[in-house]
Amino acid sequence: MTETILSPNTYALIAQWAMTLAKNLVVAAVVYFVGSRIIKWVARLVVKLLERSKVDPSLYSFLTSMVNVALWLVLAIAIISIFGIETSSFIALFASAGMAIGMALSGTLQNFAGGVMVLLFKPYKVGDYIEAQGYAGTVKAIQIFNTIIRTNDAQTVIIPNGPLSTGTLKNYSTEPYRRVDIDIQLAYGTDVDAAKRAIAEIQRSTPLVVQKPLAEAPAVAEPWTGLKQLADSGVVVATRSWCKGSDYWTVYFNLTETIYRELPRQGFSFPYNRLDVKMVD
Repeated sequence: MTETILSPNTYALIAQWAMTLAKNLVVAAVVYFVGSRIIKWVARLVVKLLERSKVDPSLYSFLTSMVNVALWLVLAIAIISIFGIETSSFIALFASAGMAIGMALSGTLQNFAGGVMVLLFKPYKVGDYIEAQGYAGTVKAIQIFNTIIRTNDAQTVIIPNGPLSTGTLKNYSTEPYRRVDIDIQLAYGTDVDAAKRAIAEIQRSTPLVVQKPLAEAPAVAEPWTGLKQLADSGVVVATRSWCKGSDYWTVYFNLTETIYRELPRQGFSFPYNRLDVKMVD
């Protein structure tokens, strides 16, 4: 049996390699220890900043997870580079994978980004009455990808957050007061001044209608009535009444019904389309 004898240079190279490996392991351990502590500190800092900015709590886990993943990825690349491994290929691989995933999930990522924007800037909140994407209803939940609203006829509509964050949206709950606009068409020959007085009296007697300007809401004014248009079948009288946002539909329907009942009792008539047919022998 023969015994293999290594040369002194080989022993020296092995010893040097072992010392380098041991040094790299020590450096990698230190980098991992310090880096992991920094990552935890940054994660806590991000949470504190989000709390101070009053961001919706549902964003905490998503944003902190994204920060953690990015920082751990940087730490992993740093540790790999300590051992002399080329990291450019890893970076290119991660970039290619990220691009492929982004292209495959472009719609989902758009909705995710829209959800982040909605939760950050709060164009609406749970309980608000909004109109967007052809639907109107009360916001029941704001999720990271979708917003759920309930329409007036008790239907549940799920709208992606991407279009909500980039499209036009009406929020009827932002202001505490809303204006009720009702247009009334009366027959030609109507005494407009008398009609305006009758309508103004209805506005004054309708519950929940604000009767005078409010200091806390500069846009709110007293009830107003005026001649708006000379239409084909009659004159159009416009009414403007203010009320609390929560009372809007109550005031709207009460005013409409009262106007319909009271004006004919006072001699006013509503025009309607009429077709006269003349029979010729």
